[in-house]
Amino acid sequence: MQVFKILRRPELEAFEKDGTTHGAPIDLSDGFIHFSTATQLAETLALHFSGENDLMILSVEAEALGAALRWEPSRGGDRFPHLYRKLSLNDVLWARPCTLGPGGHILPGGVL
Repeated sequence: MQVFKILRRPELEAFEKDGTTHGAPIDLSDGFIHFSTATQLAETLALHFSGENDLMILSVEAEALGAALRWEPSRGGDRFPHLYRKLSLNDVLWARPCTLGPGGHILPGGVL
């Protein structure tokens, strides 16, 4: 199963430069890296990235993250994947742009 991380392009560029990341500012403040499943991704974009362009969606294989990935209740009691370690470039299957269209964000191919 794939899980997805949303990063702004400068956050992705810093990640690519360093090779690891603790995530975006919200991740740093919460103490874990927020991920979404394919079915949670559109709502996460609408709630936390409304109107933002130049976003990147990263795909990661959930099982490869091992015990550091925990499924915890969040929005509406739904269980979300949270990573309790740095994310490495080696963890990332792919990174694709998520554009902003007239009706909201357009998910890249490979999400669903």
